[in-house]
Amino acid sequence: MEQSINERVETLQALLKRKAIHAFIIPSSDPHLSEYVAPHWKSREWISGFTGSAGTTVITLIQAGLWTDSRYFLQAEQQLRNTKIKLYKEMLPETPTISEFLRTSLSANDIVGIDGKMFSAEHFHRLQADLKHYGIRLKDVSDLINEVWKNRPPIPEDPAFAYDLKYAGKSCTEKIQEIRSELEKSGSKAVLISSLDEIAWTLNLRGNDVHCNPVIISYLIILEKDVHYFITPSKVTPDITNYLEKTKIIIHKYNEIEPFLQQMETKSILIDTSKTNYSIYSSINPNCRIIQQSSPVALLKAIRNKQEIGGIHHAMKRDGVALVKFLKWLEEVVPSGTETEMSIDKKLHALRSEQALYKGESFDTIAGYKAHGAIVHYEATPETDARLKAEGFLLLDSGAQYLDGTTDITRTIALGKLTQEEKTDYTLILKGHIALAMAKFPAGTRGTQLDVLARMPIWQHKMNFLHGTGHGVGHFLNVHEGPQSIRMNENPIALQPGMVTSNEPGVYKAGSHGIRIENLTLVVPAGEGMFGSYLKFETLTLCPICKKGIIKDLLTEEEVNWFNDYHQMVYKELSPVLNKEEKTWLKEATANI
Repeated sequence: MEQSINERVETLQALLKRKAIHAFIIPSSDPHLSEYVAPHWKSREWISGFTGSAGTTVITLIQAGLWTDSRYFLQAEQQLRNTKIKLYKEMLPETPTISEFLRTSLSANDIVGIDGKMFSAEHFHRLQADLKHYGIRLKDVSDLINEVWKNRPPIPEDPAFAYDLKYAGKSCTEKIQEIRSELEKSGSKAVLISSLDEIAWTLNLRGNDVHCNPVIISYLIILEKDVHYFITPSKVTPDITNYLEKTKIIIHKYNEIEPFLQQMETKSILIDTSKTNYSIYSSINPNCRIIQQSSPVALLKAIRNKQEIGGIHHAMKRDGVALVKFLKWLEEVVPSGTETEMSIDKKLHALRSEQALYKGESFDTIAGYKAHGAIVHYEATPETDARLKAEGFLLLDSGAQYLDGTTDITRTIALGKLTQEEKTDYTLILKGHIALAMAKFPAGTRGTQLDVLARMPIWQHKMNFLHGTGHGVGHFLNVHEGPQSIRMNENPIALQPGMVTSNEPGVYKAGSHGIRIENLTLVVPAGEGMFGSYLKFETLTLCPICKKGIIKDLLTEEEVNWFNDYHQMVYKELSPVLNKEEKTWLKEATANI
């Protein structure tokens, strides 16, 4: 019989007591510090029962807590109910940090254990300094969860596959040369790459190791003359072996990375300590000088080449066709009362899978009806699956992986009668979305400087959202990528032409409704102006925005014009590939307001 959450916590607490460890921290990551991880590394989910993608559990000998951000407050409250794990809501003034919690829960000379493979070197050193101030010791004690997690899923062994140059736009050889050029600027002789999406991009390889993210569990080291790739042998097919040999990449077993780093004789190596786990970092030959800088791959990957830009435009058109078919179907079936959150997810998946080059979803669909829409990363289950009625809002956040691009879109759809509050909130979010979409800004502007545009309409009504307004999106890669972002938190990375970001303001009212409108945008030149060149956003997503919740009197003439122009673009791009009935529906859905 499977253990309950409380039994798992108690089993781990007993193990901690035997090992004289006074607390153990369990993050959500894997050895590559990924946002989404393979089942083998879902230790935090296993110990807590909380399934969100972000969160950290801390187990002491007598207490247990989970820290997570605002996207998951409601979900965590529900999933932690009837367990001994207390929820700590991050970013709220009354919430202690993990370090503060440990300071008040432990005594001087107590030991806090971590698995060094699950923490970045940067995080480890910061936490170590925080705890040392209170006389508490931080210790790498390896993977304790492995000693208590029975029937743990194995590490993925699915084979890798090559990503065609016609989609990638640049060869692996070209990319490695670009990386080496960046290393020369930093004075480094080598770079260790741990992030799975950066490795996949560099080598033009893809895999199936992480749900919805086509990456391969592996490490990569690029030296001045050699490239070394560390990967489980079962993942390397004869075709991949030939491909890597042609590009002069030396293959090693995945678990040989630490011995290799211990013996490596290069003079210096660039390490992104925010993306490299502490155990790997600690294994580097002490005679090798470590240059701590951001990975050069992140920025190179974020700036799309011509082939990639063409690909994402094509992918958006096919995705838009699937979405129009879905929205037309949804409008027709809702009055019957036969559909639920889970059934419409299946329908949308089926319609996308009919499109050329479709490879799967880019994340699990969020289909939240009414109050479920207020749970930012809600995922329907058989127990929560709500039946749709001809009233209120449906928040639908979904995306797809196509060989020529990754999509991510949110629409808040009025299924019938709305309250005045719902209409007002919807219109204010639309105003924020349009304000960001219309922005023109000087080259060198950071996303942080633009974030206020999307928030100001709801700030005026003393409302806010605590997630980011915009994130980078990979190219047939992870749906969330950096280094660019649009959010309140400071980020020094300037927006540059070729970057793809989301535009997704929202507002969430527990027990009532949630609203979010999301398109993907491409940063493009806007021409010369005072003191230099300017940039703007080109909206990539092609899908109608629901008109039924709009209070037109709250929109300015400029906002109405943007909205109507966007809809005319959607109709122009999608109508030629729709049938007569779909075209008629889209004509009405995109008619001017």
